[in-house]
Amino acid sequence: MRILLAIDGSITSDRARALVAKLNLPAETDIRVIAVLDHVPPAGGIDWHADLPGSTHGPEGQRAHLMTALETASQALETAGHAHVDSVLLHGEPAKAIIDEARDFEADLVVVGHRGHGAVKSMFLGSTSTAVLEHAPCPVLVVREPNLRNVLLAADGSESSRQATEAVARWPIFNHLPITVVSVADVGIPVTMEVQLGLYEQVLKSYIESAEIARAQTLEMATRAAQTLTEAGRDVTIDVRDGSPASAIVEAAVEHQGDLVVIGTRGHTGLARIALGGTARSVMLHAPCSVLVVRGRVDAATETASQAAPGQVAASRS
Repeated sequence: MRILLAIDGSITSDRARALVAKLNLPAETDIRVIAVLDHVPPAGGIDWHADLPGSTHGPEGQRAHLMTALETASQALETAGHAHVDSVLLHGEPAKAIIDEARDFEADLVVVGHRGHGAVKSMFLGSTSTAVLEHAPCPVLVVREPNLRNVLLAADGSESSRQATEAVARWPIFNHLPITVVSVADVGIPVTMEVQLGLYEQVLKSYIESAEIARAQTLEMATRAAQTLTEAGRDVTIDVRDGSPASAIVEAAVEHQGDLVVIGTRGHTGLARIALGGTARSVMLHAPCSVLVVRGRVDAATETASQAAPGQVAASRS
């Protein structure tokens, strides 16, 4: 497996580093730690902090800060038992540098830290990580906390959801972790206004029938995903819910005390079609835990989950 960890010396990137250090990885895994020295001039053309003692704002201060962060990260990962670690200081526009390095390194996974207070607004909307999520050639893990003990897989039956399921089934980082497959029946409530009195009972009956069909289809979809995971040795629980998909997934993450939500992304242009205007975007903004957005390179995992202990499936309804 090949992991690209992008850091910037912040507390959030420290959490990302700490999580990578804890991951269950094959012995031959290559980890590359990168930081990007951005030479874009500050607003107004003047860096008012550049000459302050110990400042990290000027080019030299920023370089020293990033070099220290790279050295610290590399040492921490090696101390954790990861033998194949190297570090690189890149130059240029951060998002492009990370994306290009992910392609050149043939990364299976890009890991970045989460910024912001309770939401991803400060880093994800119109900034470096948005671009990384949109254009990275592989899955991207956005880290909020340095723990991985309880995983939720959002399954909706789509091709992107199948890719996410394959990642959870195949990647050794999920070995021996409890997995909850969360699927949501998006059941709308019928409009009562402007329906003739004699027709409302028919509308309500039709709604109930449609809702039951939707729930049955959703349960079947979740069961298929769970079966794939069970065959790979995962310990799986099914949680089928009604309502808005994004809200239901976030609620499930809270109730199950999940450390990670795994979700697929549709389209050939990354998150532009779904995460920056749909379910995955809302989950990214509001989930209380880390989020793994999956597309591409899933089959590049170097170890399959069949080496894990045999799993089982349990079902629950909320």
